[in-house]
Amino acid sequence: MNFSVLLSIYFKENPEYLTQSLDSVFQQSLPPNEVVLVKDGPLTPALDFIIDEYLNRYPILKVIPLTENKGLGIALNIGLTHCSNNLVARMDTDDIAQPSRFEQQVQQFKLNPELDVIGSWIDEFSGNKDNILSIRKVPETHKEIYAFAKKRNPVNHPSVMFKKEAVIAAGGYQHFPLFEDYYLWVRMLKQGFKFYNIQESLLYFRTSPDTFQRRGGKEYLKNENKLHSIFYQMGFISFSRYMANMIVRSLVRLMPNKFRSYLYNRFVRNKK
Repeated sequence: MNFSVLLSIYFKENPEYLTQSLDSVFQQSLPPNEVVLVKDGPLTPALDFIIDEYLNRYPILKVIPLTENKGLGIALNIGLTHCSNNLVARMDTDDIAQPSRFEQQVQQFKLNPELDVIGSWIDEFSGNKDNILSIRKVPETHKEIYAFAKKRNPVNHPSVMFKKEAVIAAGGYQHFPLFEDYYLWVRMLKQGFKFYNIQESLLYFRTSPDTFQRRGGKEYLKNENKLHSIFYQMGFISFSRYMANMIVRSLVRLMPNKFRSYLYNRFVRNKK
């Protein structure tokens, strides 16, 4: 089963992290036959240099340059149109795929052809990938994923492999800063597409204190409220669930970063 890998990069990315990410893609036990990298606007010379190096080494790398920064949702949608295969794996340019990630996901699609999206757990690390701080676990079966999605994002976005035709049928990625993936999963769940999460970590996810800083503040809460309001209007969640979600989120988003970090690590994340 041929598959593509879809990545998007913008100028703030770290060149060293990009190298580690691309190496993990090209050194898989089951390598892709196509890698699509969207340059979301002009990049730094250091990033361009690394991309040119990989273009020379790997003919399967396809680079899609955008003249200006469009944001992740739009960039991924553009990149998706350039993916030649129906199976598409997502990667972020600062994360590291475990060596057997793609092989395990393709095997699941072979065993369960009715599936449309397959994700996994991820190991959250800081600095070196051996410094694993926690494991972000997500539910396994479609029924569990559907129920979990009413409260929290049920899929680790950088870990997924999906069917391109299913994502496009659900409307594709849409511009929704910080929540492009969650919005997509709920639309797909509502339309009957099937999900599964492999119950082991297949990706090293880079994290830092900034991760929790980005998940706080009034602007983040405003976007989150808009998202859950749409979920209610779609009929995906009840009004009582919408209110419960927003009460909890309001408390978490508006508290100081150190307390938010503690809550995430104490109650949301699973320790290694």
